Amino acid sequence: MQKITTFLWYDDRAEEAARLYTSLFPDSRITATTRYGDVGPGEPGTVMTVEFELDGQRYTALNGGPVFHFTEAVSLQVDCADQAEVDRLWAGLIADGGEESQCGWLKDRFGLSWQIVPRVLTELISDQDRAKADRVMAAILQMRKIEIQPLLDAARG
Repeated sequence: MQKITTFLWYDDRAEEAARLYTSLFPDSRITATTRYGDVGPGEPGTVMTVEFELDGQRYTALNGGPVFHFTEAVSLQVDCADQAEVDRLWAGLIADGGEESQCGWLKDRFGLSWQIVPRVLTELISDQDRAKADRVMAAILQMRKIEIQPLLDAARG
């Protein structure tokens, strides 16, 4: 059993968010849904929490009302194997009202921030050749969605 679970507060779209996320990541599923009873801030019978897994990682989403909102201070970082995975997740997460940011960051339509990062990026910016790593960093700073080929081109100089 996972000891620590990320808990996400939504106004009233927790179930919709969980459905989107589980549709985008392999080995993902909704595992449980609880509903408000006669006592509590939500309407009786409406979804209170949705428990779900994304690639084996557990999360809980709460319909807690408009009291709290997501900020970029917390984001979910996704390690992507290749450009196709970056492109697929980027498109899926910004669909229907999400917002692109910069350097591989975006907000989905629910306001949750994500970092969609190709694995090669970590290798390139941690290269012992600081000039190479700096060229790659300069290239990233010009991007919204991260494109691998321009990073490789920057690394080569």
